[in-house]
Amino acid sequence: MELLLLVWRQYRWPFISVIALSLLSAALGIGLIAFINLRLMTIADTSLTVLPEFLGLLLLLMAVTLGSQLALTTLGHHFVYRLRGEFIKRILDTQIEKIEKIGSASLLAGLTSDIRNITIAFVRLPELVQGIILTFGSAAYLAWLSGKMMLITALWMALTIWGGFMLVSRVYKHMASLRETEDKLYHDYQTVLEGRKELTLNRERAEYVFNQLYLPDAREYRHHIVRADTFHLSAVNWSNIMMLGAIGLVFWMANSLGWADTAVAATYSLTLLFLRTPLLSAVGALPTLLSAQVAFNKLHKFSLAPYRAEFPQPQAHPHWQTLELRDVAFHYPDNSFAVGPINMTLKRGELVFLIGGNGSGKSTLAMLLTGLYQPVSGQILLDGQPMAADKPEDYRKLFSAVFTDVWLFDRLLGPEGKAADSALVDKWLDYLKMSHKLELDNGKILDLKLSKGQKKRVALLLALAEERDIIMLDEWAADQDPHFRREFYQVLLPLMQQMGKTVFAISHDDHYFQHADRLLEMRNGQLSELTGEERVLATRDAVARTA
Repeated sequence: MELLLLVWRQYRWPFISVIALSLLSAALGIGLIAFINLRLMTIADTSLTVLPEFLGLLLLLMAVTLGSQLALTTLGHHFVYRLRGEFIKRILDTQIEKIEKIGSASLLAGLTSDIRNITIAFVRLPELVQGIILTFGSAAYLAWLSGKMMLITALWMALTIWGGFMLVSRVYKHMASLRETEDKLYHDYQTVLEGRKELTLNRERAEYVFNQLYLPDAREYRHHIVRADTFHLSAVNWSNIMMLGAIGLVFWMANSLGWADTAVAATYSLTLLFLRTPLLSAVGALPTLLSAQVAFNKLHKFSLAPYRAEFPQPQAHPHWQTLELRDVAFHYPDNSFAVGPINMTLKRGELVFLIGGNGSGKSTLAMLLTGLYQPVSGQILLDGQPMAADKPEDYRKLFSAVFTDVWLFDRLLGPEGKAADSALVDKWLDYLKMSHKLELDNGKILDLKLSKGQKKRVALLLALAEERDIIMLDEWAADQDPHFRREFYQVLLPLMQQMGKTVFAISHDDHYFQHADRLLEMRNGQLSELTGEERVLATRDAVARTA
């Protein structure tokens, strides 16, 4: 099983120690049965020392068993902690287009459902290990008591295990289907939560989402979980009945076939009764391990970037003067849309506007420019030197950005991840008209319950606090009121230029195009610069150019 092999590779010596403790626990359990057989049943020792010896053996068994189970559970939790951390880090290191293709619903399911199932498996793993070790240890003890009876009992137990395995294999099949259905349900949950306003307004759409999207997925989930539980409970009850049947078989072999006396049969029965609970627990724990393997396989199928513990320290380029995209092209994995080849040069300190209709490729170009998408062909050059493809962090260090689907972080960070310049923050809080609204505590934003336009202002503050050379703004002014929109174009953008920033802004506000140093246009994935009469016409009526 891949999951256990991974634990073995990462925690070999602790795992060996835990197995040794489990073996000791099994030996003590069998020793306790032997003590009862030899000192309390066969010889009937009446000395006063037998009770303290028996109680001491009981306490030792409890201590060792508890110790082995706690050690294995703790080892499992350490592994899950490491697995979760590595998964998060791999998400952070994976290219954006790969993450977008997987989808946030599937990744959230991995971080919650899959990690939870692996955690549960390691909580139940001690029961499985104890059951397996006790089964083999007890088999050796029973063979010592009576070889012939052990042979028949072993055949009976083999039938028990085979039947249990067949039932549990069906559990695994339904667990695998169940995990795929969970992804669909997470998407349904996301639809209900993210679209709550629209669904509240339109009850017909809400009914459609509930009846046509959610309910079929929920029914599919119910089907697989009921079937999985049915086969699991069948496996448990099958094992239980067969264990009780084994006790009857032992007495039949002893009394009817004369293979052993009553004392040996009683010891056999006592051993089987002792084994019954660990074996049933092991059968009960097996589906959780199977579910964990399904979860582990699902995490592996994401094909995220390989795990790297370190966060590379990007090399700064403080004195750059020109940034060039030369014959840069990009297409989405399904080839539904392509951008390029793009040829563009940005000069340090420029204010550049990018215009274009919906679906023309503006946002894709912004992702390419900032290094979040990797071009399929072409080069990105800084002062004429190609940027190393294996060190995208060096290039991305030039940029701060505010995207349309902005995410607000609650901590202001300055260069190199240090505290933000408080004077700069205070100044821009005033410029952004947020001094009265935003409460800060040592760089932490205390309240992020803001309107969409205010969130964009805070996002701009976060970007400026990073003190990077280039700021990319994707339709930043679209959510601002008319007064502050004018403030943005006529006051804030010039202030950024005075700070030495290069500003690349996607915009539809033709009233303010005259403030740009250059005006670029995307049309059907191709980039061109508008100059002369074309720029004048675009400034008068940008809408006409998107027709």
